[in-house]
Amino acid sequence: MGVQINMKRILLLYSLIFIATLCSFATPEKLNYVVTYKWGLIQKDAGDVEITRTPRGNGYELKLIAQTKPWADRIYKVRDTLVSITEKEKYRPLHYTYIAHEKNRYRRDNIKFSYNGNSVKGEAEKFKEDKNGNVNHTTHVMQSTGLTYDMLSVYFFLREIDYPNLKPGESINATIFSGSKEENLEVKCLGKETIKLSDKSEHETWHITFKFTQAGGKKSSDDINCWVSTAPDHIPLLIVGNLPIGQVRVNYRAS
Repeated sequence: MGVQINMKRILLLYSLIFIATLCSFATPEKLNYVVTYKWGLIQKDAGDVEITRTPRGNGYELKLIAQTKPWADRIYKVRDTLVSITEKEKYRPLHYTYIAHEKNRYRRDNIKFSYNGNSVKGEAEKFKEDKNGNVNHTTHVMQSTGLTYDMLSVYFFLREIDYPNLKPGESINATIFSGSKEENLEVKCLGKETIKLSDKSEHETWHITFKFTQAGGKKSSDDINCWVSTAPDHIPLLIVGNLPIGQVRVNYRAS
């Protein structure tokens, strides 16, 4: 049986949704998405995601806010906030915070990034509430080389990929610092496709796949499919991932 994607992973991937404008745009940006649960003929909107990019000094403040709708709250209530402070160039992260309130439990991850040439260090601390209401505090240091991002800034960077010039089968890899572990992200472009969104609008897109693996090549989740607009801003328009039962579809909602 393949590894399934959990709701938390999906709700981070609306950021796949790698939502921020390209570096050439200096104005703030806000994009909205609706998260839909689909199982056979059953299809129901389960949550909303808002992602913003705001200029801050010599870089950006990136923010993602996700919450489930009232009916979904009864099954698995989610109120998540991700914040990444980055440099302007390639959205290189400086500090990342992930705050989660899921099923009435609290969790907070902080990661401080530092750089020395091509080497990257992430100093992480995690606050996690157990079933008795006690908050445990742990720390961890992560190391990598080359392109390294957190779970939000990576998707902003991915919007800058020159998809038309990727060779067939060519992949782009980056390291993701996620809480207390390092993961590898492999991105592949499968070519152009025309898709129809939930509002019946049609769009020309690049079909992208994402694969997360841990040390030793073990997959962290099933591959995720994303369709990114071929327009210059490369807005992710649709993301599809599997759950243990059914799938989650994340649709772009134009303002």
